[in-house]
Amino acid sequence: MQAGQPSITAMRAARSRAKHQLFDTPLIFEDQLSLRILGSAEEDSLRSERSSGGLLARAFRAGLVARSRIAEDELHEAVKRGVRQYVVLGAGLDTFAYRNPYPRAALQVFEVDHPATQAWKKKRLAEAAIAVPGDLRFVGIDFETQSLGERLRQAGYDFSAPGQFSCLGVTMYLGRSAVMETLQFVAAGTPGSGIVFDYVPGYSSRGPLGKLFLRMLAYRFARLGEPWKGLFEPEMLAAEMTAMGFSQVSDISAEELNSRFFKDRRDHLKFNAFGMKLARLGHVMVAHK
Repeated sequence: MQAGQPSITAMRAARSRAKHQLFDTPLIFEDQLSLRILGSAEEDSLRSERSSGGLLARAFRAGLVARSRIAEDELHEAVKRGVRQYVVLGAGLDTFAYRNPYPRAALQVFEVDHPATQAWKKKRLAEAAIAVPGDLRFVGIDFETQSLGERLRQAGYDFSAPGQFSCLGVTMYLGRSAVMETLQFVAAGTPGSGIVFDYVPGYSSRGPLGKLFLRMLAYRFARLGEPWKGLFEPEMLAAEMTAMGFSQVSDISAEELNSRFFKDRRDHLKFNAFGMKLARLGHVMVAHK
């Protein structure tokens, strides 16, 4: 985050979700509000594009819609288990709260993000005439300096009940300590709590070309003003989460995402399509208490 500015990557993620609705068939992730929240000018611009993007753009979009699909699938299972609280960490322009299919009594939604990004989002919601549910709780936070637990407590989160958390497109922009504190907070919660998040595997498990590719991507995001800070090694991360108290930890690799969502597609949408072992753009982690 640049001081006082909304997240650049939140806008890029929102554009990817919207492009998925326009260019990709069949849809992996349906989001009927993804175009409206961008604003009319941006929507018109996307609709006028004649291409779904190059190989790298499609790979990023595939990973993004896959992680969103998994997060909402896991939420559905959590609600079936009786979970009544959903916390969207680093919400950006996520639209779940505005298309929430569950009755108010069935699910309380908390959107947690930097105050500058939340103010920007509220402006876009108003301009797009997207109604804000009366029971939606906006929770402003600086993940690096403020306590997630305290901010949620102030917003009315019920610590005696389980909660489902999603944290998409966030961990790579936080320092390791902030990420681990967030995971520890969920792990210390009421049994039945869970989290879905994505992360970028680090350097140690990559060959020379893979390390070079990762450095190139990291440099690209640093130039946007939002450098990558938190990279994790899959086996070590899973072990640390088990030690925290998560009873189930599932690490979904790029290969698994492709097998689950992108097999035999004619539109060439695929995660890490240009060399999965080289690129390894990200994993999705699913964990439960």
